[in-house]
Amino acid sequence: MVARTVAAKRKTPRKSESFRPGKKRRLVDWEAILARIPGVQTVVECNAGQVIFRQGQPADSVFFLRRGRVKITVVSRRGKEALVCTLDSGDLFGEGCLIGQRLRISTASAMTDCILDRLPKRSLALMLHEHHDVSEFFVRQLLERNIRYEQDLVHQLFNSSEKRLARILLRLAHFGKKGTSETIVPGIDQGNLAKMVGTTRSRINFFMNRFKKFGFVGYDRETNLTVNNSLLSVLLND
Repeated sequence: MVARTVAAKRKTPRKSESFRPGKKRRLVDWEAILARIPGVQTVVECNAGQVIFRQGQPADSVFFLRRGRVKITVVSRRGKEALVCTLDSGDLFGEGCLIGQRLRISTASAMTDCILDRLPKRSLALMLHEHHDVSEFFVRQLLERNIRYEQDLVHQLFNSSEKRLARILLRLAHFGKKGTSETIVPGIDQGNLAKMVGTTRSRINFFMNRFKKFGFVGYDRETNLTVNNSLLSVLLND
């Protein structure tokens, strides 16, 4: 693993705010749980662009993303890369090792500076067995991710590239959770968007210029991409 691993200094256990994917879900006392489980007293710190694990490497642990954004990619035998999904704070990934996956079938890379917990397979199995709130969160997240993948497949089959791009931008901007305009963290460039949408970079550039013209997207002084919720009109327009 290319990322740096450092000892985690745990003092007073506190509630993990990122462990709150739903409004009705109970907060998980993540710090307190980890303090009682051997083998997880480290966190992984990654700079933007660093690889967390590579496709083909041994799969022996699961990661919990405390802070940052991670992308999951796969490479075909012919060398073609596809971006499967992006993950945000509070997400788990690499869980294939729990069902007998010996080698990683994808690559996880940091899109921004990240802080993660590395959970060895045996330690996580113990947590799932002894802590109901952790197992509930784990199952719920897998179900939510499966629903999202199904929705992605439907949009891929029936929607135009423009609508697929609009949907991805709104999702990356956490549409509906906060204000009218959200800043997308650095790391989402047109190359990544092209892989997520399943089209060429030139088409993404064409659509982004159109969105910018109508005020659906913009850029701040630090060149971070912002998305306005008016972009929803692209999805609703038949």
